[in-house]
Amino acid sequence: MHSRGFWHLLEEMRKLLFVVSAAVVVWGQTASKSFVGTVTGFRPEAAEVEIKPDNGPVVVAKLTPDTLAQRVAPGSTDLKKAETIQVTDVSVGDRVLATLETGTTNLRRIVDMSSGDIAKRNEADRADWTKRGVSGVVAAKSGPDITLKIRTMTGEVQAVVSVTDATAFKRYAPDSVKFADAKASKIDEVSVGDQLRARGKKSDDGLKVTAEEVVFGTFQTRAGAITAVNAEAGEVTVKELGTEKTLVVKVTADSQLKKMPDFAGMMGGGMMGRGGAAVGGPPAGGGMAAGGPPSGGAPGGMPGRGGMDIGQMLERMPAGKIEELKPGQTIVVSSTKGVKNDRITAIMLLSNADMLIQMASAGAARGGGRGAGGGMMGGMGGMMGGGGMDMGSFGMPSIIF
Repeated sequence: MHSRGFWHLLEEMRKLLFVVSAAVVVWGQTASKSFVGTVTGFRPEAAEVEIKPDNGPVVVAKLTPDTLAQRVAPGSTDLKKAETIQVTDVSVGDRVLATLETGTTNLRRIVDMSSGDIAKRNEADRADWTKRGVSGVVAAKSGPDITLKIRTMTGEVQAVVSVTDATAFKRYAPDSVKFADAKASKIDEVSVGDQLRARGKKSDDGLKVTAEEVVFGTFQTRAGAITAVNAEAGEVTVKELGTEKTLVVKVTADSQLKKMPDFAGMMGGGMMGRGGAAVGGPPAGGGMAAGGPPSGGAPGGMPGRGGMDIGQMLERMPAGKIEELKPGQTIVVSSTKGVKNDRITAIMLLSNADMLIQMASAGAARGGGRGAGGGMMGGMGGMMGGGGMDMGSFGMPSIIF
């Protein structure tokens, strides 16, 4: 059976759930309750397992002598291929399809996808996106071809994604950084300015892909100075640059936190961009628009004759923690375009970002103070003018979570 890879995992688990529901007669005369989730803990003394459903609070399920434990490989959608295992083979972090006896918490069946197997599949799929993928901002559409704009350290290049009737499309949902929440889509819904990734048959120069899969979305990049941090709630409040309005940034388990090195300190002082742009200086009223190749180890991040993009640079930066964030620090955040303009969910949050903002501000100043995205974020969207780092690389989440 052909599988589109680990990033379809949740959909595949849901298909398993459908199979279980359709085959309820196999389980006995009493209907059962099934759900997909992640194992979060065990209570050996009580013979119980804790499972966090994808949608809902933790369920404490009782193991009985009749509990059936099985394992399937990531990507499998056929329970006939399930291998019988011991309940003790299930580990914390595994993805499971759990079936409870009606009216009880007794665990009738648990179908397990090992976190170790998922990690291996994750890495293999990531490598495949790198080898056969390309990513960037949609610059144009013409028939079955989508032209992507990709900025690198050495300038801008373009790549062409050709789609067919067999190409699978997914679009990221508002206020969600999870691919599991992405919806089935089609080429008609792809718009100029969207960030897009595709993988398939790739040309030798890396600038053309006949796509098997496409994932895209509308993303934004916003920046500001932290005014409050609520680590317990996973929320960071900032005063947004340019508007001075309050913005609440939600940080989830799927958000990536990165910390920029203290370049200014290493160079013995601050950095002034050409045109006199300095930290804190976006012109008022500037919105923030993403542009350039997505981050998250962007597949095909160095196509053709291009150089390293900012997404690849971010991958090499140390990970941060929300507990390390302090009022007064400047952050840059990427997110999907949400329902509310004053609340966003972070795809990536970059702290210690003063130098990055200076560079974007310098780019906006060279462009006449108001770039294509408006204000400084014209500089963020096309960083360093016509040929430098692209702050829009800081937009799209990794395909794999």
